[in-house]
Order: sequence, then C-alpha cells, then structure tokens
Amino acid sequence: MRIDIISAVPELLDSPLNHSILKRAQDKGLVELHVHNLREYSSDKHRRVDDYAYGFGAGMVLQIEPVERIITLLQSQRNYDEVIYTSPDGDLFDQPMANRYSLAKNLIILCGHYKGIDHRIREHLITREISVGNVVLTGGEIPAAMMTDAIVRLIPGAMSDETSALSDSFQDNLLAPPVYTRPADYKGWKVPDILLSGHQAKVEEWMHEQAVERTKRLRPDLLEG
Repeated sequence: MRIDIISAVPELLDSPLNHSILKRAQDKGLVELHVHNLREYSSDKHRRVDDYAYGFGAGMVLQIEPVERIITLLQSQRNYDEVIYTSPDGDLFDQPMANRYSLAKNLIILCGHYKGIDHRIREHLITREISVGNVVLTGGEIPAAMMTDAIVRLIPGAMSDETSALSDSFQDNLLAPPVYTRPADYKGWKVPDILLSGHQAKVEEWMHEQAVERTKRLRPDLLEG
C-alpha cells in the first residue's frame, strides 16, 4: 500500500507517521507513506498556497493551482483508489471505513487548512470527503494521521498479533470488553474470577456480555446502527 499525504504544514506529520506501528509497517515494506509539502507546488515566489476568498467572509482559502499540480503529478505516476479530503462536513470516519481502505493499493489524502479550499478542488479532484468528528481543527493533518494509523494497523503483518485488531472496539459495532493484567489482586481491587478460570468458552461468553453491556450503557447509538 502507498499513502500520499498533501499538506501545507508537513512538519505536523513527522512524529505520528514515524513511530510505533506505522514505523514498523514501513520498515517491513508493508506500506509507503509519502508527505508532500504543498508549498513546493506553488508558483508564487513566496510559496504562498492561500488567498482571499471572492465575495465576503473572513479567513484565507487554499488555492486550486498548487493542489491541482500535485494531484495531477501523482495520478500521472500511478492509479489511486481514492483522493480523500479531510473536511468537517465529510462522511464520518469509522472502523468499517478503515477496514475497506486497508485493502486499497494507493490513496491520496489532502489536508484541509485555513478557512477551507477552493471549491473547484472538491468538485473536480476529490473523490471522497471524510470527517473525524463534529469539530473544526486548525488543519487536516491530525485527521490525516489518525486515518492513516487506523488503516495501516489493519494491514496483515503490521501488528505483531494480527488477531488483536479483530477484537478492537467497533469491529462488530460493539465496544471492547474490560481488560485486566497482573497482579490479580491490587489493594483489594480484584480481577473478575471468570478471567482466572482458564475456561475459554465461558471467558469468551463473559467478554461478549460485557461488550454488549458497555455498548448499551456508553454508546447505544452503535447498537441502533
């Protein structure tokens, strides 16, 4: 898999993309992560990539020219399954979406910035707009890193225990059950006896019951969905 991330502030992506599972996946050759500095594709001598909006309203807008240049260049080199724009009014990113994109071959993620982007980018270049929640951030770099992490960790071989991803929250529209580790008794706070029983079938039944109970209590919307 290859993921190309386009950003006006690429430094924001240095740390999250180069540690832990994402780093190991790259070291193993399972994924290529390429961050492109949008300013390198500006025709302005000061490498500006934003301008005032036509009409009225405060805030600067990401220009179409540098975005079109880098996307066109990338698409001339390979086919992409999706060109994603991180937008607060896009489709809400969730685990099923991460599952689907983990099977993709090539993805482009355009990080939004400033007040927004020239709408012609959305009309002619973007194939999918994705939001990470009903909140506005300074830019799309954090959502891009979040989506990349959620996608890459699902690639076979990225995690040392591949079955671990299958039991994550949201994989079956349920929250994960509570988990415990040693010591079994800490200051009188005890691990449930069932988990110490060694009876796998009963443990699995308990874990499922706990997942359903936690979901009903904390995220009933998941069960409705």
